[in-house]
Amino acid sequence: MSSNAKSVTSGDDKVNEGGKSILTRHEAPLGWLIVNRPQVKNALNYGAWRGIVAAMEELNADPDVRVVIMRGVTADSFISGADISEFPSHRANAEQARAYRDAPGNATNALSHSPKPVVAMIAGICIGGGLQVALSCDMRIAARGTRFGIPAARLGLAYPLEGVLSLSQIAGPANARDILMSARIFDAEEAFAMGLINRLVEPGDLEDNVRDYATRMARALPGSRRAILRIGALYIALRYGAHAGAARVAELRRLVRELRLT
Repeated sequence: MSSNAKSVTSGDDKVNEGGKSILTRHEAPLGWLIVNRPQVKNALNYGAWRGIVAAMEELNADPDVRVVIMRGVTADSFISGADISEFPSHRANAEQARAYRDAPGNATNALSHSPKPVVAMIAGICIGGGLQVALSCDMRIAARGTRFGIPAARLGLAYPLEGVLSLSQIAGPANARDILMSARIFDAEEAFAMGLINRLVEPGDLEDNVRDYATRMARALPGSRRAILRIGALYIALRYGAHAGAARVAELRRLVRELRLT
């Protein structure tokens, strides 16, 4: 990868060395969003959720980046879920609880509402909040051997409504009920059969496959404002339906204006 790398932190993440829980790399025409919490299998804490928002703002503002790839820093985990170890300290009062509750939704909105396509490069573990993040990306390419699941019911936790809706829309209502109610862990082959992931590749081929796919996508995307609006409107229509997506198209127009493209 390019040496043009930055770290994006909120200042709240003190677990990882230097607070660098989210990294970005600019490798035109690709941008990389890297979850960098290997000591907890990339479980997302409050600072990391906020870091995803900041990273997407940075990558969207770079006119040379046309496609964003999201990955874990190591091959053993994409995202292992939310970091529940900090729940007691970050939910001590109503205000803290509200801010913590909003953080995952803000992060997944930053991914799903991006004017640039986001490809999830998934390996190792993609569980709980990790699957919610992956479903917020436009495309999901996974390595064989990856484990998926949503154990919220087994842990006595509520899964976010937006995550439930995305899961149901992509995998179908029957599969969504199975995943949520059984809280079971399943393999990449089953995830592919459900439609949760778009491509299934050998672990050693994952990065090259994702890089090649994203580069070809980037070359097919003209950089003009009009082209991005047209393509972005298509993504929104596919995800939300023409009527429900009207407000999101308006937001896309605002974001594209900020990019100052021709």
